[in-house]
Amino acid sequence: MPHITTQYYRSPFGELILGSYQEQLCLCDWRFRKMRESIDKRICKGLNTTYKKGNSAVIEQTIKQLEAYSQKELKEFELPILFIGSDFQKTVWNELLKVQYGHTQTYLQLSKQLNNTKAIRAVASANGANAISIIVPCHRIIGSNGKLIGYAGGLQAKKKLLELENQQTNSQLSLF
Repeated sequence: MPHITTQYYRSPFGELILGSYQEQLCLCDWRFRKMRESIDKRICKGLNTTYKKGNSAVIEQTIKQLEAYSQKELKEFELPILFIGSDFQKTVWNELLKVQYGHTQTYLQLSKQLNNTKAIRAVASANGANAISIIVPCHRIIGSNGKLIGYAGGLQAKKKLLELENQQTNSQLSLF
């Protein structure tokens, strides 16, 4: 039975757990996030397998791209991604991929793009359940008031990521 190959990676933004399944990235998440256990259960259950520490070509490529991103040498990731979640979550995560480097959107704007402004809480919940952080840029979603809110890696990591991308409009980042 195939397993999810996992490896820890200490990024400039915090420690991540990376995971690949059949040469697709299914995990790039904050190692010590509050929802760690539930995210891991969802991924293992969705793929009907378990984690096993190791290395893979996808994990190596992910690390190379994360390092290039952290050096401002890469603005768009090119990795084979495997989303594990509900259809709604996958729709939200695919929409997140459209938020360009150096830009932010609010949860409401994201809901509008999905043609469902009443689903703002569900969109926020799906955003929080994203297991492929940084690459699927949930850090680019901010509060309607322009403030940094809710991030699995912590607000300091979110601030660092947005500062890296030069997103410093309206002094939103100076609040943290």
